Amino acid sequence: MNYTEAKNELIQEWGILGSAWGINKTEAQIHGLLMISPEPLSVAEIMEELQISRGNVSMSLRALMDWGIVYKKFKLNERKEFFASEKDVWALATKVAEERQKRELKPVVKMLERIQEIKDTEADKAHVKEINKMSKELLKFAHQCDKVLKRFANSDSSWFFSTLVKLMR
Repeated sequence: MNYTEAKNELIQEWGILGSAWGINKTEAQIHGLLMISPEPLSVAEIMEELQISRGNVSMSLRALMDWGIVYKKFKLNERKEFFASEKDVWALATKVAEERQKRELKPVVKMLERIQEIKDTEADKAHVKEINKMSKELLKFAHQCDKVLKRFANSDSSWFFSTLVKLMR
């Protein structure tokens, strides 16, 4: 496989993987391109490489910067903005985990806390009992997930992988 084939395959597969993170395919493809680029790229370079519109590139870059995995780089004597990706894989993974925790887990925890202990005398008692029971169990599970994500985000890779190996034995 030559460089161009490898680059295109990585970008395409990274785009598919991105949907598992909760970002769209184009954002993930841009991230993949920036991740393997030795130098920061301009909007025009990204547009040309991926054959996508300026608006799509701009919106996607803004979203990736919100995730904290892409940032602006400035070059001396250049008016254009350039963009680069986080290159440290562990830092990238922890930023994604932190962002997913904030965007996905925290809202669920807030909702589950809000609906604890329904005291509706009009509703069927069996239904009230079941929603109370399940919301408590879901909240307990969500708090455990939150602890795991915090521990992951605050750990280093050697601790994480040694712990994972111990769990697999």
